[in-house]
Amino acid sequence: MVSFSTWCRYLVHKLDYSVAVSWKHYEGGRITVKEVGDTVWKNFLQCKLTFLHWNKGEEMAPTIGPQGGTLLVRKIPIPGPSRVFIGDVVVLKDPKSPDNYLVRRLAAVEGYEMVSKDEKEEPFILDKDECWVLADNDVLKPKEAKDSRTFGPVNMSDIIGRVIYCLRNAVDHGPVPNSQFSVKKDLPVLEVELDVDEMAKNHKT
Repeated sequence: MVSFSTWCRYLVHKLDYSVAVSWKHYEGGRITVKEVGDTVWKNFLQCKLTFLHWNKGEEMAPTIGPQGGTLLVRKIPIPGPSRVFIGDVVVLKDPKSPDNYLVRRLAAVEGYEMVSKDEKEEPFILDKDECWVLADNDVLKPKEAKDSRTFGPVNMSDIIGRVIYCLRNAVDHGPVPNSQFSVKKDLPVLEVELDVDEMAKNHKT
């Protein structure tokens, strides 16, 4: 049973999402200024804050097992340093194949100095709106991990969501460890929109 206070916090998050999506559509020329209000209201009433995403591979083990997992992802329409944080597991467009998506952990954001273990490589600072993402699996070599060590910094705008729950199988599922800021922000969304049975129905084997 979801408490009244949780519902209130959830609705605040939903309003924030609706405004962000509507503003993004307005800036992109998809709607006019007169349509912004109606679009905010429509999104608030009809849209969910999460979607399901299937991920498979060794890169994010043990967070997500190599056999794959069904992920509950919180949508982030306008990603930035105030919406995603270092330590978050995010879904982003694959820099080498924009039609595909990767799941990686956010390791650094704009302004951070990146220093390589290879002394031949010069340190550099991430530019505005850039971020650095890494695989969780420390055993993999950089090329196998398919993360920023091979394709470099990625644009924050390529992030589409934050993974908040993972179903590996019917008995192995739970919240994904993210930054303390995100865990707190995502709790009401998780309590209202989490449906393990629905995740299980969509789970691939």
